[in-house]
Amino acid sequence: MTSTAPARLEKLLHDRFGFAAFRPYQEAVCRATAAGDDVLLVMPTGAGKSLCYQLPGIALGGTTLVISPLIALMDDQVGKLVQAGFRAERIHSGRPRDESRRVCRDYLDGALDFLYIAPERLGVPGFPELLARRKPCLVAVDEAHCISHWGHDFRPDYRMLHQRLPSLRPAPVIALTATATPLVQDDIVQQLATPEARRFIHGFRRTNIFVESVETRAAERAPLTERLLQEPGNRPAIVYAPTRSQSEELAERLATGFPAAAYHAGIPARRRAEVQDAFLSGDLDVVVATIAFGMGIDKSDIRLVVHTALPGSLEGYYQEIGRAGRDGEPSRAVLLHGYGDRRTHEHFLQRDYPEAGELRRVHDALDERSRPRTHLEVQLGMPEETLERCLDQLWLHGGARVDPDESVTRGDDDWEKPYLAQREHKLGQLAHIGSFAQNRSCRMLQLVRHFGDLEDSGEPCGLCDICAPFECDALRFRKPSLAEAADLERLLDILRRSNGSASGRLFRDNFESSMSRDEFEDRVAALVRAGLIDERQDSFDKDGRTIEFRRLFLTAAGRAGAALEDVPIAVRSPKPARRRKPIRVVADDGAGESLEESVAPEVVESLREWRLQEARQRGVPAFRILTNRTLLQLAAVQPRDEDTLLAVRGVGPAFARRYGSEILELFGRLD
Repeated sequence: MTSTAPARLEKLLHDRFGFAAFRPYQEAVCRATAAGDDVLLVMPTGAGKSLCYQLPGIALGGTTLVISPLIALMDDQVGKLVQAGFRAERIHSGRPRDESRRVCRDYLDGALDFLYIAPERLGVPGFPELLARRKPCLVAVDEAHCISHWGHDFRPDYRMLHQRLPSLRPAPVIALTATATPLVQDDIVQQLATPEARRFIHGFRRTNIFVESVETRAAERAPLTERLLQEPGNRPAIVYAPTRSQSEELAERLATGFPAAAYHAGIPARRRAEVQDAFLSGDLDVVVATIAFGMGIDKSDIRLVVHTALPGSLEGYYQEIGRAGRDGEPSRAVLLHGYGDRRTHEHFLQRDYPEAGELRRVHDALDERSRPRTHLEVQLGMPEETLERCLDQLWLHGGARVDPDESVTRGDDDWEKPYLAQREHKLGQLAHIGSFAQNRSCRMLQLVRHFGDLEDSGEPCGLCDICAPFECDALRFRKPSLAEAADLERLLDILRRSNGSASGRLFRDNFESSMSRDEFEDRVAALVRAGLIDERQDSFDKDGRTIEFRRLFLTAAGRAGAALEDVPIAVRSPKPARRRKPIRVVADDGAGESLEESVAPEVVESLREWRLQEARQRGVPAFRILTNRTLLQLAAVQPRDEDTLLAVRGVGPAFARRYGSEILELFGRLD
């Protein structure tokens, strides 16, 4: 490029693309790419990433090769480029073979400005060589997080890129994604062999999306979603459901009030296209979908995104809420979640990432001889689905070589360490989204920090359920009663004497006799939202296990003794009525004291039935599973999370590890 490059880019921006000016951050990226530098661009959905390769590609001359895993996005982008007067085409599995051959001829003849291809095309014999016969002027790798094992949407086909890119050089490479943590960013650069790539990581703060996180029972989520959508200003909307069946059930319910339809991968392709087109045209107000919907959908006026369960990762969540408010107008994102959501994700993770011992069995059974997968099933006596998942992971991590006909030979011996690292990373992603949902600090600031946006101001957003509670739609807040204000003052007073106290101990030592743990947490949340106290995570090791907990600290405002009349108290939905016949429980706590609680008899009976079943399975006395005293303590407290479970006398880390999920699920079913 000459010294007139900036002026030339601005002229192309106006003359060829019809834009009067660059959006924030676009210009610097376009200049670097047009100058021939390799680039890594991490910028939110809807911020204008596509222009950052389209404009430099036109400036460089020749054909820009765009690698994208999303057919819908390819079709959408090509359609818009053609409409704008550019010569653009695409090759993917959804196109007839004769059309793909024609596109290849056009590419070799230099008749294309842009060629979009799916990554699996690079595995087709002869196709990479065809591309190399007439090298592109620029290679754009879209959705670049897919190349990383650490990304939330890893695609094995993307791993072929590092083998194919050298034949396309000296074309510069620009990798683009909306969701990449610093770990993923480093991996993208490594996998693409672009160590000198200029990194542009910015723009993650969305100033027009009001984010709410609502902990709620599963049965309350459909009516709450319905209530949110009844407000016309909250439509058009995308509602994400965790399963196909749930998306269909919820869509059917919502369709009685406004135009709504389900969208998921199990719906025939023609129907999916109809739903997508109707949503884009405005004939549908609401799409209830699994995560299959939305990738590459360019609809600027989405006003609301609702998640009816906890997503699998913070990266995926951020990408999905980023589909709201692309026109810059005020929009909302509401996350509905509960403890059981994480357990569901953990169940699927255990299914998709088997224990290393299972993979080791398969690896040890392999040798240099090629054998059909079915022979392994017989040899190992392993269910077909389990073997398939083990082979999939061994193949991904180099421990097995699997031919297209599923003939298997032994791979490398060093597969286990990276596999275990990947498994732990997936668990870490669940921990991050769980922490985000429950953490009582600015939602947008949490997201900005997660993605490592170093150019951000670091200021609270003023636009989420933490920063502006009385502006919420899903959550409801009220001013405290006189009794609640007294509780708040008492809590502040205790922290003035013992700042940094652990929240669980503070509750047990000072409030357990006068309120429930839920009520206590509401008081803490109110003071956090009012800026009077801060919560900080801490941990300790016990019996080889790390136990996490929270400490509470006064802020400067809390030390100053601020007025409490306007502190926001959450309005909780009433729990279903439960018949209770008081039972007087007297149990020696080992210190000469007695415990007296009113306990629902049906809760005690459910715990006893569970204990008996477990004892029979293990062939031990019932008291070896759970003593009567601890059983009654559990029935009285009815814990709904691991912190509360561990606070019950008689429950230790070993019991929580072995039975915690079952106990918490049992109490969840009693709601």
